[in-house]
Amino acid sequence: MRKFDQSLPMALLRAREIAMGYFRPLLKAHGLTEQQWRVIRVLHEYGEIEFHELSRIAWIQPPSLTGILTRLEKLSLVSRKRPATDQRRLFLSLTPAGLRRFAKVSVESERRYGEIERRLGKPRLESLMTILRDFDRLASEPSIDDADSAAAPAPLAPLSRPRPRARPRR
Repeated sequence: MRKFDQSLPMALLRAREIAMGYFRPLLKAHGLTEQQWRVIRVLHEYGEIEFHELSRIAWIQPPSLTGILTRLEKLSLVSRKRPATDQRRLFLSLTPAGLRRFAKVSVESERRYGEIERRLGKPRLESLMTILRDFDRLASEPSIDDADSAAAPAPLAPLSRPRPRARPRR
């Protein structure tokens, strides 16, 4: 068995916590949780999007996403729309207030990315992102052991997937 400090899951968890340490204070100052910001970022990038697609892209399970959307809607940052032709589907988009919140937070967020790049170095950060995208692609490959793959949860979405077509805003 590998030593604890050589565990890939633990190294990734530590790296996530270090990275989020740059962003949590910013999000808190703007009254947002990490998950709320993730939803806002996806909606900004993709425009109007269906609930399950948002869940898949943002890596947030549907029951959790429901609560997050309720809170974002109460803050007037997100709007919901059900098509008249299929009431089972739910489409979400940012409101004008949501777009303004994104604009405010993203400026400072980019500064923080710049600080990470400055401290780590641009080539090393680019290499890290390449390695993480390569690692993400493993989710679409068959497992070494079929028994393990049957018990493992299905991946939600690889990071390198093509961008889905957003529904036009009306």
